[in-house]
Amino acid sequence: MSKRILVTGGAGFIGSAVARHIIRDTEHQVLVVDKLTYAGNLDSLAPVSNDPRYGFVCADIGDAPKMRELFASYQPDAVMHLAAESHVDRSIDGPGEFIQTNVVGTFALLQEGLGYWRDLPNAKKEAFRFHHISTDEVFGTLGNDGMFSETSAYDPRSPYSASKAASDHLVRAWHHTYGLPTVITNCSNNYGPYHFPEKLIPLVILNALHGLKLPVYGKGDNVRDWLYVDDHARALVTVVTKGDVGATYCIGGHCERQNIDVVRTICALMDELAPNPKIGKHDSLITFVTDRPGHDMRYAIDASHIASNLGWTPQETFESGLRKTVEWYLANRTWWERIRSGVYRGERLGVVA
Repeated sequence: MSKRILVTGGAGFIGSAVARHIIRDTEHQVLVVDKLTYAGNLDSLAPVSNDPRYGFVCADIGDAPKMRELFASYQPDAVMHLAAESHVDRSIDGPGEFIQTNVVGTFALLQEGLGYWRDLPNAKKEAFRFHHISTDEVFGTLGNDGMFSETSAYDPRSPYSASKAASDHLVRAWHHTYGLPTVITNCSNNYGPYHFPEKLIPLVILNALHGLKLPVYGKGDNVRDWLYVDDHARALVTVVTKGDVGATYCIGGHCERQNIDVVRTICALMDELAPNPKIGKHDSLITFVTDRPGHDMRYAIDASHIASNLGWTPQETFESGLRKTVEWYLANRTWWERIRSGVYRGERLGVVA
């Protein structure tokens, strides 16, 4: 049965992947709501923008009257809430925006979603879902062993992860206090096409392409569990359509890698796919830089719950997904050149004096 899904932050990296997946691979309709801050990019939605099941509204989730108007006019069957400030380094430089969007904005959206849900007919009320998309960073850091799961304690270490933890708690409170049918997902690090070039993988690809230094924090031994963004999009739509009310699902790629190994793998792919005689081996560009404050050592996700309960598993390995990612950036210069010519030029962020 076709659903009307309102996707906040749908012009961002993960949100646009969700919107493209909904239009390409399902019968559902999607309304993207995005404020179009620096990381929101309508070019990422161009592949589906002419489809009659797709719609877009430029709006701030913190604008309660506008959200009320959108709920009333679009009449969604589900909300997928991805709108968020998401870059740790930017949260160090300017935490206020993260509190405003991730905490206050989520509160406003919850309030308007609750008012809308309360007025729905019983059948639609029972089927409605408010899906909040979060991060594994709310759980803090791991040692050499163990993985985060749905029962992990919260221990955020940065302004970004603290703001996401706060929004998670708000969503659960609105479920337990008011009965709003919510579901939460916590994901590991995403990568793939259309990724804003301040993040590690696209930054390394583009710097390598231009013969620029490849900055690696500390010793490069921080570990992340990498999840290909299209796999994540499939998981999110599975959760919003099949997940249990009040439940949490952890989504991971089963691809733990040290940062230095990620960078070296990209260098090897660049040597193969975009050789540059002036540079030689791209790993010669690797430069170790002072670690950022509060840099968590290791994240890893136990995704067995979503696999056993909803049947989702990732389709891409890290090697296959990273190859697709590098090939996409090499083939889509226009997308990232528009960004690099304006709002983001590859500079270091998150340096505490």
